[in-house]
Amino acid sequence: MEQPTNKKKLNLRFIIVFAALVLGGGAFGLTKYIHAQHHEETDDAQVEADITPVIPRVSGYVTEVRVKDNQPVKKGDTLVILDDRDFKIKLEQAEAAILSAEQSLDQAQASTVASQANVATVQANVATIDAQIEAARVNVWRATEDYKRYQNLIADHSITQQQFEQADAARQTAEKQLKVLEEQKKAAIRQTQATASQSHATSKQVNVSNANVRQKKADRDNAELNLSYTVITAAQDGMVSKVNVHVGQFVLAGQSLFSLVQGTTPWVIANFKETQINKMVEGQKVVIFIDAFPGREFEGKVTSFSPATGSRFSLLPPDNSSGNFVKVVQRLPVKIEFTTGKEVLARLRPGMNVFVDVHLDEVN
Repeated sequence: MEQPTNKKKLNLRFIIVFAALVLGGGAFGLTKYIHAQHHEETDDAQVEADITPVIPRVSGYVTEVRVKDNQPVKKGDTLVILDDRDFKIKLEQAEAAILSAEQSLDQAQASTVASQANVATVQANVATIDAQIEAARVNVWRATEDYKRYQNLIADHSITQQQFEQADAARQTAEKQLKVLEEQKKAAIRQTQATASQSHATSKQVNVSNANVRQKKADRDNAELNLSYTVITAAQDGMVSKVNVHVGQFVLAGQSLFSLVQGTTPWVIANFKETQINKMVEGQKVVIFIDAFPGREFEGKVTSFSPATGSRFSLLPPDNSSGNFVKVVQRLPVKIEFTTGKEVLARLRPGMNVFVDVHLDEVN
């Protein structure tokens, strides 16, 4: 007769446990639902920082490596020194070329001065001949008039034949003298043109020599710049990564030797699903959990969104127009900056895993 009573007790316990599970599950689900309406979370997030590759600008053999793995450095510290002997020789050659070009310029300038003086002298000769031609024309006119008068006088037998012949000879002499002077003027004009052409050519030579001097100085500046590139320095404060270069090694211009993690404030890049960013805006509060510091919360804020999804920046972006299409939820990188915990930011390293919780209702 006791079996029904035991059965009733078991049924009552089952109902109570079942009801507690239902209520607990409902409360948990409701809590998660309410939380999801005001929060967006992801564990696809990492710490990021500025990483600069150390790259030589010139090729050469390494003569000295002044840093070690994981060494902190300051801006301007020497990292690597290359053999500079070839570059010093090129600098000396460039300086010698400048001296040669300057000498050529001095010679061209001296030739120009001499040509200009010759032009002035020839022009003065032309002016002198012009004056002589004017005087000769006056003589021709006077001799011609005398000859005409003597013609009338010889017809009247007022003068002797000898006087008439002297007047005629004086006229012919004056005319010949005028022709000689005119020919001299033509020759002087041709000489003036030739001298002016030579002066113009020497002026061009001066311009060419000036350009050559500027070119040689530019070569010298380039040689000095390449010589300075043999000393590779730190562009910013930071910490050196693994140093993959050794003394005696030949490195090429543009070859990455190692990296420098800059000592700037790190940040977080969180890759949210495209279905999560509907309510996310810049300035929203973010709670950050870093795996390296368990049990500790850091605060930050959303500062920017990537202009494209992460897959678009991959080496081989997907092309959905070819082959069979399979829809894949994309992720959009979101930049988050720290607003608290500055005392431990120096201990953070790029690549550390973090968990972020964006508070959709809290905007700074």
